[in-house]
Amino acid sequence: MSSEVFDCIVIGAGIQGSCTAYQLAKNKQKTLLLEQFVLPHSRGSSHGQTRVIRKTYEEDFYIQMMHESYELWAQLEREAGVELHRRTGLLVMGPENGEGFSRLKATMQKHKIPTVFLEKQEFSQHIPNVNLADGNGALIDTFAGVLYADRALRAVQRLFQSCGGVIKDGEKVIDIRPGVEVTVTTGSGVYRGRSLVISAGPWANTLLTHTGLQLPLKVVKINVCYWKEKIPGTYSVGQSFPCFIEMEPKEGEYDIYGLPSNEYPGLMKVCYHMGSETEPDERDKQTDRGDIDILVRYVTRCLPGLVPVPAVVESCMYTVTPDHNFVLDSHPTYSNIIIGAGFSGHGFKFGPIVGKLLSQLAMGQVPSYDLSPFRIQRFQSHARSSL
Repeated sequence: MSSEVFDCIVIGAGIQGSCTAYQLAKNKQKTLLLEQFVLPHSRGSSHGQTRVIRKTYEEDFYIQMMHESYELWAQLEREAGVELHRRTGLLVMGPENGEGFSRLKATMQKHKIPTVFLEKQEFSQHIPNVNLADGNGALIDTFAGVLYADRALRAVQRLFQSCGGVIKDGEKVIDIRPGVEVTVTTGSGVYRGRSLVISAGPWANTLLTHTGLQLPLKVVKINVCYWKEKIPGTYSVGQSFPCFIEMEPKEGEYDIYGLPSNEYPGLMKVCYHMGSETEPDERDKQTDRGDIDILVRYVTRCLPGLVPVPAVVESCMYTVTPDHNFVLDSHPTYSNIIIGAGFSGHGFKFGPIVGKLLSQLAMGQVPSYDLSPFRIQRFQSHARSSL
């Protein structure tokens, strides 16, 4: 074992762990970032070229965090000298009188988020090639857009290293020993840190076992589907087509979302916001295509300019909490072990602000937001000791 002691060890070099490590290094903390796979990789939840960035939320606390997250993304762009996001707008459709859509509308107005409300009769002139269901309302969050995910992850890791941070990839953690100094053992070495941040996505509970804690996290495999435009460019960024979310679609229980054709020319990403439970190390054994069947029916009904058979299917994993809110908290027994988990398929855009909050917890500072929606104690009946 090396005699070197880090101020903080971060496990998991996805967007949350990488942003946390970067914030720590920026605050002059000697930081080690461990990743089980060789970087870059596509086996977790942070890969792929694009994600939606938006302030469109029903909950006040997410909107407040996104205000700062936008600022931090812009700062990262300046520091890295790389474009990390593109404004496209976000179209949200949902049952006009439904609870979710009404609440969303009210929250957007309350927070004065630049929003355009589209009437049924003007919808098709603003948004061609999309069929708005009878009874559905539509609004556009005009500042929303596309985040360039792979590019963002690489930029944050590069900035972390330029602040003196150390990345060790291809090092799977096999043991964690809590203490005043936390000891982390990988297949290649033993490391010690005054604090530890666990931000390991689908592998969070595997690691937490070593600390005597299990959280109610469900890992699901998402089929990320790309659909061919019948006429290339119909739904493209170049044609100013927005990202979209369909709330309460007729075809399924969860939202359906899409991003304009961009990373694969002529192909539009349209996905179902849920998948089938899987083991993270054996995700390819999960072959359920129920979500693809839902999408085929949806594309046929609502997106007439697409061929209703996916041309490309990639996979990703979500780690989902019972209430779909994140876990950002200290370990209930060991205050120098910090947990960032359960991002439930909507965490990427929050990476910079989550990184700031987890770094504040790791440094023993008071976090700059009220973290009560993200505390472990909300799961009292679920979270259990595994000792």
